[in-house]
Order: sequence, then structure tokens, then C-alpha cells
Amino acid sequence: MSGKGVSESVPAEAAKRATALRDELAQHNYNYHILDAPTIPDAEYDRLLRELEALEASYPLLVTPDSPTQRVGAAPVAGFAEVQHAEPMLSLGNAFSDDEIDAFSKRLRDRLIAADVETPVGLAFLAEPKIDGAAISIRYEYGQLAQAATRGDGMTGEDVTHNVRTIKSVPLRLQGAHAPTVLEVRGEVFMPRAGFERYNRDAAERGEKVFVNPRNAAAGSLRQLDPRLTARRPLEVFFYGIGKVEGWDVPLRQSEVLKCLEQWGLRSCPDAEVVEGVEGCLDYYRRLGTQRDKLAYDIDGVVYKVDRRDYQRTLGSISRAPRWAIAHKFPAQEELTIVRGVEFQVGRTGALTPVARLEPVFVAGVTVSNATLHNIDELRRKDVRIGDTVIVRRAGDVIPEVVQVVFDRRPQDTRLVELPEYCPVCGSDVVRPEGEAVARCTGGLFCAAQRREALRHFASRKAMDIVGLGTKLIDQLVDADVVRTPADLFRLTAEQLEAMERIGRKSAENLLAALEKSRETTLPRFLFALGIREVGEATAAALATHFGTLEALQGADEDALQSVPDVGPVVATHVRAFFAEQHNADVINDLLACGVRWPEVATSISTNESPLYGKTVVLTGTLSSLSRDDAKAALSALGAKVVSAVSSKTDFVIAGEKAGSKLAKAEALGVAVMDERQLCEWIGPSLQTDKLGNA
Repeated sequence: MSGKGVSESVPAEAAKRATALRDELAQHNYNYHILDAPTIPDAEYDRLLRELEALEASYPLLVTPDSPTQRVGAAPVAGFAEVQHAEPMLSLGNAFSDDEIDAFSKRLRDRLIAADVETPVGLAFLAEPKIDGAAISIRYEYGQLAQAATRGDGMTGEDVTHNVRTIKSVPLRLQGAHAPTVLEVRGEVFMPRAGFERYNRDAAERGEKVFVNPRNAAAGSLRQLDPRLTARRPLEVFFYGIGKVEGWDVPLRQSEVLKCLEQWGLRSCPDAEVVEGVEGCLDYYRRLGTQRDKLAYDIDGVVYKVDRRDYQRTLGSISRAPRWAIAHKFPAQEELTIVRGVEFQVGRTGALTPVARLEPVFVAGVTVSNATLHNIDELRRKDVRIGDTVIVRRAGDVIPEVVQVVFDRRPQDTRLVELPEYCPVCGSDVVRPEGEAVARCTGGLFCAAQRREALRHFASRKAMDIVGLGTKLIDQLVDADVVRTPADLFRLTAEQLEAMERIGRKSAENLLAALEKSRETTLPRFLFALGIREVGEATAAALATHFGTLEALQGADEDALQSVPDVGPVVATHVRAFFAEQHNADVINDLLACGVRWPEVATSISTNESPLYGKTVVLTGTLSSLSRDDAKAALSALGAKVVSAVSSKTDFVIAGEKAGSKLAKAEALGVAVMDERQLCEWIGPSLQTDKLGNA
């Protein structure tokens, strides 16, 4: 940024020198952090920075948002604002074996062939280390850093712009003269091993808290309310992808995207490379595994991404994970410990899960004292007994798991573990349906454990999103018999809440406000919150879109339920059984009586007369009267299947302005092409909102 707009009270020579210093320091940052080829010693860099600091101190109007001096951190903030991601930050599915990678590749090829996409014998993948850090999304507008947000739940993150500005490898201004108008980049913030060890050593000498591992260090540093604390921590970032983009003709390949990002000063991992086919992926995995301990940063696996972005679009995603990428995890770290006891925990569906109580052991950066045994069959297969020495690991680096018994160390006085006949929480009978591995308590909502878990699920962020209703408070409310069903939450009073431990007037008022806000929800969220077996977010959304109303769903038989995409006989049986139970119907009616409500859902049922019912539709180009998401939702409501790639199986292509290769392919294949006016006629005025414009 030049001195344009600087007050005339600033000498022209000072403004010119400040601009030159900013540009020179930015170039040195690029050389150091991106090219790994510094051209000046640190002492000279520090001298230039001090000169700029002195100029800005003398003439405050010279300070610009992208000045290298602005990385030191601003004043503490009161909290983190929410940021809605323009495009979701997807998570990744995991694989733990070579066979799973082979199956992943086969799924990709089969789906591409089904979409009439010609693919080479060996698909090209971009293979990258899976950095063990914290995901970040950074938005640049006209080349300037505008906002940074954490992943959050994938749709909504926390605004950590002030903290990210302190990370020296994050450019405050993009390099070059051709940066996009809008560029969202996704990356991983991490603390290098050397920086982690140095920070912990210095913290210990100061008598301060030390971090357990680099991942916790990165995540904790990113969420400091005081950016000055973040600025003192040795954070780095590698960028691996993009979100929303405007004003950039994005390259065909993921690997080319990363090269462009680097030209703008956004560094990617130097150990990433393009490989071919399954063998290329596995060779990369093995090579990186041998280098793992020598890398400058912690990793817990590798990531494979289909390199061609048009293939990515064709493959699409499921729920919150892309089909075109997968994380190949390294074997989890393992340790030996002793089983001191086995208890059975009761989940929200009544499932009894055996949990081993262990002699505490340090595994993969955390102290583990409990580990899952999954179910009674698994416990018996492994022959785990109380008193055994076992190998414990963090499966997927997340859930501690008992891997196996060390039989050579089995003492004579070990005790067998039996499935309890009665629920350890409520005393109800425990049953194990024929053919199922899971045993269940029959107590339903009578069982306090099931109430606890059902309430936790109901209040969770992806369900009713009741902020402030945490596990400890739910336990207190259930123990005091104040809350028996989800509807009881909406009848809570400030006096009842203040009677709970550590709940003051302000906390009670905040929770009541959150409960009031949560009454306004959506039908998919409400269905997910009910905790119907096998009904996750995606299935709840599919049911809501198909039936449109709760009443229609409640009255649907199993045949009608199986007409919903991705709903098979097992899910249909669980849904039908749930709504057939009178106590579930009572809870639902009670919730509605308490004011829980949602807007109408545009339904795809009873649209057999629609020209789009059962048709495969592709959208291409820019629509002027409605957004792409609105168009997809409206088409789905009319019974259409919206896909991303044109093939001989496509029924219609709806072309907006600047339609490109998809339109050309449709014309070559003889696929019917419709314009935006026809789309709006199909949607009809009853489905259009103010957002859809006047068309």
C-alpha cells in the first residue's frame, strides 16, 4: 500500500520510505517463510523493522493493516464472534490399512465411470502429510487479509482474525499484482517441534503451564482472547486448499492451485507431491512413515486428494466429508497398562458399552485411564479380564481402545467379565436382540443414563444448539429429577437453575435466553435432535425434504420411508418404531406445546406431476435471480436429482450466464438445455422468496 490518503502533515519522504520498508520487509518474509531462502541476516531484518516502527511511531497515519509491525497483537477481545463459512470446511474420512485405500480408489473409479467420466488407468492424487494442528480458513479481499476463522462445526467457526495476524508465515497482503478479488484459503496452524520444545522449556523456567503436545499448543494458542499471547508463540501454517473464490480462473488441478497460492505468498507443505494410483499413494505413505520422526512438525498420517478438481466436483461429498479425499492414518501409539476394572456405560439408545478402567498411562500425548471395549462380543473375543496387562492405544488418535491382552503376563487371580442382567443405572432388564452385538437397557426415558445422553444429544450444537447446557448441568438436572424429557428443558425457571451448583443469576438468565432462542429451529435439526436410531444429520435432512412436515413423516409406513434416498429397510424400521411409541409421540407433542417451531419445508412429495420429478439435472453458469444453493433446494423440492457433471444420463441442463464446458458437453450429447426463466417457471411463485428476486 502506498502513501495515498496519508495526511499532508506526514512528510512525503517519510511516507515514501515507509512504503519502501513495508514492501522490502514483505519480500523478505516471502523469501524466508515461502521460499526458505532468506537473503539477509536476521539482524538486518530487525534493523529494517525497527526503522519502520520508528517512522510509524512518529507518524501514526502511516500505519497500514498490512504493515509488518501489526503482527504484535492487539488488545484482548471479550470473546470470539461466529463466522459463517461461505463454503463448508469439510472433514475427512479415515483409513487404517492398505486394503481400505484400495477400496477407496475403487469407489472413486466406479463413481466416475457411472458419471460417464473417462479416467486414466492410474488416477493422480495429491499426497500431503496430515499435519497435527488446528484447521483455519483465511479470507483475503483485494489481496488484503480480511478475516480468519476456525473450522468450528464445519459450517460456523470462530473469528480469530486478531490472532492469525500475529503468525508471521501468514501474509497480511498477498504478493503480486493479480490476486483474486476474494480468496478463501484453508490451512493447518501448527507449532513446529523445535518451537514447541523451546516454548515449553522457557515456560517451565518461568513456572508457567507447559503444553502436552504440539497440537494442543497450536489449538490453544489460536483461541487466546489476548492476541499478544498468541504473538509470543511459535505458530506456523501450511495451506492445502481453497474455499470461496471470486475473480480467479481456478486451475484444473489441486497441485496447480497450491503453486498459485505460493506465488501469492501462501505456503503449502514442502513434503506434498503428486502420485499415481494406489501404489503411488502407498509408496508415499511408507516413505513418509520412515521420515515421521525426522520431520520438523508432528503428523498423524497422510492425506490423498484426487488431483483433478473437475473429478472432485463429479465425485462430490457425503455429509461433511468429500468423497474425493481420505486420510490414511499411521498406526496409533500404543502402551502397556493394567485393567483395574470393567464397567458398563449406558448410552442414549440404551446400548451398554463395556469400558475398561485402566492404570493411568501416557499415550499419544494424553494420560489415558479409560478405554472402550466396544461390546460384549468384542470383550469376549479379546478375552479381557480384570487384572490383565493389555496394550492400549488411541484408535484414530481419538478414542482410547484396548487392542489386546498380553497373555504371558496374565496373573492367576484375574476375574471374568459378564454382561449384566439388569441395567447398572436404573435396574431395568438388559436384552440383547438376536443377531445384534449390542445389549440394551429396556428402561427408555425411565433410565436416568438414557435421559442424560438423550438430553446431551438434544442440546448439542448440530441438534437444538442450546448454548450453555453442558454435561455437568444436565447431570444435576437429571439427578434432581427436574428434567425427565427434552420438553422439561423449556419449562425451567431461573429459580430452578440457580438451585444447581455453580449456577448464578447471570448464568441462569443466559441459559434461559439460549433455550428461548432454540425454540426457533428447522425440521431437519428437530428430527436429528430426537435421537432416532440410525438417523444422522444427512438422513434427517433427507426425511424433512421428502415429507415436508412432521405429520407426514409420522404417518409414513416403511414402504413410504424407503422411497426416501439413502433410507433402507433398517433405517425405515427404526424410524417407524420410534414414531409408533406413544411415549415418543407424547414428548414430541409436549415440545410443540412448549413452542418449538420451524419454518415450512419445501417438499418433494406429491410432485409426480412436476416436469422435474425423478429427473437428473445439472446447473451451470451464473443465475441472476437466485443463488445456486436456492436453485438446488428448489429443484430437489420438485423431485429432481441435482448432480454436478453432465453425462448421457442427464435429463436437463439449466444454463445461466457464462455457461462453459458443461453447456458445450450437453449440446454435444443432445441433452435438453433450459434457461433461467424456465427454471423460475418450474419453481413457481409459491416456492420463491424475496431472496429469489422478481424473475
